[in-house]
Amino acid sequence: MSAQGARRRLRPERGRKGLFVAVVVPAALICAAAVVGPRWSTDAEGKTAAPSASGTSSDIGTFTVARAGASDTGKGNAYRVEVEDGSGVDPDRAAAEIARILAAPRGWSHHGEHTFRQVTHGPAGLVIRIATPRTTDAICGRGGLDTHGEVNCRVGADVMVNLKRWQQGSPEFHGPLADYRALIINHEVGHWLGHGHETCPGKGRPAPAMMQQIYGLKGCVSNPWPYDAKGHYLGGPSVP
Repeated sequence: MSAQGARRRLRPERGRKGLFVAVVVPAALICAAAVVGPRWSTDAEGKTAAPSASGTSSDIGTFTVARAGASDTGKGNAYRVEVEDGSGVDPDRAAAEIARILAAPRGWSHHGEHTFRQVTHGPAGLVIRIATPRTTDAICGRGGLDTHGEVNCRVGADVMVNLKRWQQGSPEFHGPLADYRALIINHEVGHWLGHGHETCPGKGRPAPAMMQQIYGLKGCVSNPWPYDAKGHYLGGPSVP
């Protein structure tokens, strides 16, 4: 789940999901939810709005699609970045930071193993949204996830980044905010790619990116990346 780990109301499923892939078929928050997230419509000004749902529409804001750096043609896993209106986060600046994380050699791109391409329109198998805690809770809740106003989640194609975590980081993470943002994206996109939660592999070792580091490091040291500088996967025992 997320940021990383929303507490599941239902027992998590551990299977991999099918992905929209332009070139590579990749092997994504743990307990990768086998739930299809809500579909959103985009207007000509790049605004998105959630479809109304009984009892939840008033809890969900509207979003602006990031445009800078996007290309609606090309190769790679198509993804879109959206930021909730009124959050105070600039969509294009956030998208630039997310693009750097996705392209980093220590991230899931891993020297070309996975490729990502930001889009504004058309099909996007991955949608990364930065949203207020209230909106995050509402959308994650549709997938059976309880983010309790604090953490992130992944529901189907949608990665929900809790604004509180994006702006404040985590008291359990020792490092700059930019690194914690990398952890958020790497953890949730890791779920999208089919990875489940992992735990600390040993005292003093780097915490896996797929570990729910917000709930404690269990003797490991903070780490936002799935790979080390030599390209070795920084994993740990799987969490049932």
